[in-house]
Amino acid sequence: MSNLIVTVENHVATAVLNRPEAMNSLDTQLRQELVEFWERVRHDGDIWVVVLTGAGEKAFCAGADLKKAVPMDESYAQQMFSNPVPASTAAHMETDKPIIAAVNGYAMGGGMEIALACDIRIASETAQFALSEAKVGSIPGSAGTQRLPRAIGMSDAMLMLLTGDRISAQEAYRNGLVSKVVPPAELMPAAYEIARKIAANAPLSVRAIKRLVKRGMDMPLAHAAELERFAFGLLYQSEDRIEGRKAFAEKRKPQYKGR
Repeated sequence: MSNLIVTVENHVATAVLNRPEAMNSLDTQLRQELVEFWERVRHDGDIWVVVLTGAGEKAFCAGADLKKAVPMDESYAQQMFSNPVPASTAAHMETDKPIIAAVNGYAMGGGMEIALACDIRIASETAQFALSEAKVGSIPGSAGTQRLPRAIGMSDAMLMLLTGDRISAQEAYRNGLVSKVVPPAELMPAAYEIARKIAANAPLSVRAIKRLVKRGMDMPLAHAAELERFAFGLLYQSEDRIEGRKAFAEKRKPQYKGR
């Protein structure tokens, strides 16, 4: 039985973490299925946007499944310098295609780090978030210490990271961790509404914007703006840009092809 349920419709891929009996925690099988899914996302031309959520109403993802944790055969040096595949699940999520996290419950530890690696996060009113690794003598290991301050600012991030305390969906909305908080029954419709709006746009433009934002955040403004001008020039004569302008003039819906 698959621990990750994937469907694709109208260029929107839905990926459901499917271990509700274990709060959708990450075991070896689910990690491998996620690696394979993100590889598919990068290469499947029919996928333009991804919606990621958890099965059931209790948890988005509770992080690593400690009951199924097994000792590593390799040393850490071997993992870092010999293994070409990153050990972190979130590290495989690098793609220019937008990813929407529909957080339907607990997003804890590695589960919250997966949500942080998404581009847009919306939450059910019952969602809770935490990076509690300091409480058990560890640290977030999937870029949580780096993505969280970039997402919500230094003070709020330090408060979460150093105390390890949980925050509610309402607090996550206040500090900018999520864009919307909705009743549980409205979570997936809200995620799909956003996904459909994105999928209706020119896919090359959407991917260029995401790449520019991601790369530009770590660059001086002048360099980032120069990179933006290069991207503008690359897209200027694309088929989709010409189609978009024609559709606007003809007052019709554009038919984008990603070219």
